Amino acid sequence: MAQLVFTYGMYFIVAALITYSIAVWGEQITGELKPVFVVMFCIGVLCDTTGTTIMALNLDMGGAIMDPLDALFHMVTGVAAILLMLIHAIWAVRVLLRGDEVSAARFHRFSKFVWLFWLVPFFSPMVAQMF
Repeated sequence: MAQLVFTYGMYFIVAALITYSIAVWGEQITGELKPVFVVMFCIGVLCDTTGTTIMALNLDMGGAIMDPLDALFHMVTGVAAILLMLIHAIWAVRVLLRGDEVSAARFHRFSKFVWLFWLVPFFSPMVAQMF
């Protein structure tokens, strides 16, 4: 049962990677924040939070346990990434609704940082298992 829960958690985490990547890089490539990207930012946050919650349930069911130091690193960066994604999504909605060019330019730079930061907790369990 724990493996099934883990699998569903991974589906949501990968869905977050896909939707958030499309939103960030779509916005970066086009140079503008379109409504479709804002929706994808929000879906990415929702998928990541859902996947993270499911993964936490997996631990409660006796699922895979990481080394304590690796787990702490993953938890801290994961929570920070979700908070950054949430701030990012809220900011995207505000920029879109207000049409503020100065805020949009700052948002454009912040997007890459949040995306790169989010990749840390995405890949850290995989890297931890390699060593």
